[in-house]
Amino acid sequence: AMADESTDRIRFGSVKIVLDGSIQGFTARLNWPGYIGGHENGIWLYTPEAFRDVLLACHRVGVLVHVHCNGDEAVDLFIEVMAEAERTHPQRDHRYTVQHCQLTTPSQYRQMAALGLNANIFSNHIYYWGDQHHDLTVGPERAKRMDACATAQREGVRFSIHSDASITPLGHLHTMWCAVNRMTATGRVLGPEERIDVDSALRAVTIDAAHQLRMDHEIGSLHAGKFADMVALEADPRDVDPIHILDIGVVGTVVGGVVHLNQ
Repeated sequence: AMADESTDRIRFGSVKIVLDGSIQGFTARLNWPGYIGGHENGIWLYTPEAFRDVLLACHRVGVLVHVHCNGDEAVDLFIEVMAEAERTHPQRDHRYTVQHCQLTTPSQYRQMAALGLNANIFSNHIYYWGDQHHDLTVGPERAKRMDACATAQREGVRFSIHSDASITPLGHLHTMWCAVNRMTATGRVLGPEERIDVDSALRAVTIDAAHQLRMDHEIGSLHAGKFADMVALEADPRDVDPIHILDIGVVGTVVGGVVHLNQ
């Protein structure tokens, strides 16, 4: 599909490259010390050489690129090739995004900020797989700094947060709840220093997500000239105890100016 086939409801014209696998499946590419329990390193879904060819080709013509990087070795490769792309064909506002950022380190976030890379952080992972990562895949130290929204914020990387539907259920109140509380399914708080405040979580699921899609001139905030798309909640997420963000009900939605109330 071509970008000129886009409509108000569906957009074409961007590229997502899936570079590695998943950490819970032991298929993400990890730097030392890798997986605990003797598991081998994960897989490249693109060879590094093929990834370089595709990313540089997209960059030369200005196509928006998002790259799936669960493991920190995959992020290293993206950073390395992105640095080459910017040296050869510099772009002032490319908005390329690292998808998932499960084990992205502070050093990597600093490099991402320097290159203008965004992050789309899989905050839901803390709830659904946090205990597994703590005990079985990467161990307590690295599990506590997974999906590190506070580090991204501190290092100056603009970020969104996501559910990776249908891997985990779609619903941004839950996604926000995960980033703000970092609570696992067993009630363990995993890496409390990586929690973010509610205002930051709200920005991550609205205007900063729109920014990554080059759609912030159309969606992401309530502003004259943008689409009249919004949700009405029973309570302001900033006014409730953060642990209860998940429990806020949805009164209804407005899509293109048309009101839809829940019965």
